[in-house]
Amino acid sequence: MDQEMKITDSIDDRGLLESSMRLKPHEAQSYRKKALWVSWVSIMITIVLAIAAFTVSIMRHSASAFGFAFDATLDVLSSVIVLWRYSNAAAVHSAHREYIACVILGVIFILSSLCILGKAIHDLATKLLPEVDDFLFSVSIVSGLLCIALAVIKFMLGRVLTSRALITDGFNSLVGGVMGFSILISAEVFKHEPQVWYLDGTAGVLIGLIILAYGVKLLLDMVPRVRQTRNYERFE
Repeated sequence: MDQEMKITDSIDDRGLLESSMRLKPHEAQSYRKKALWVSWVSIMITIVLAIAAFTVSIMRHSASAFGFAFDATLDVLSSVIVLWRYSNAAAVHSAHREYIACVILGVIFILSSLCILGKAIHDLATKLLPEVDDFLFSVSIVSGLLCIALAVIKFMLGRVLTSRALITDGFNSLVGGVMGFSILISAEVFKHEPQVWYLDGTAGVLIGLIILAYGVKLLLDMVPRVRQTRNYERFE
């Protein structure tokens, strides 16, 4: 991933992503527009999923549903950051703009992970039992399938544009898909094995830690790069 998003060594190309070396201008703009469209679609879908998941979390006392709802909200924010990243047509290959977007995403990831961890740990400590029904299953399946589909598209565009921001947005959608299915799995296990009530909360803790680790790594990788590239902005 780091190799794909490297800054070229030549003086003329300094401050540009590797995609500037292999994409023709009209190709880059075409993929930029696709990234914008995917981000808008992702925002609309994840807003609906977040509302549904928050409803499930409150009605069914599900820690993983709350975690998914928070991750869906995070997905909305990360897609908004991607919209900002590609809003300027002239900045499609700008490394500095790319790294700023990644730093913002890293901060959002860390804050969201703390909220998810806090809720999951609280539910484990109070032994909050999830309630299982068809509504919970429906939300889990639809959420999982939609989020994974969005993640695949974002990963593909991110590789073409060598965009860490798009790949990060795709990672967040992938986590959302996994969380959607984790709700289904934990609910099904609890239905047949009530003594394994802690599976739901444990899934919430695990997902929170994954998001936290990714956010910290993103900041460690990107903050130095923001400083290195701030003197090479060209699109302004």
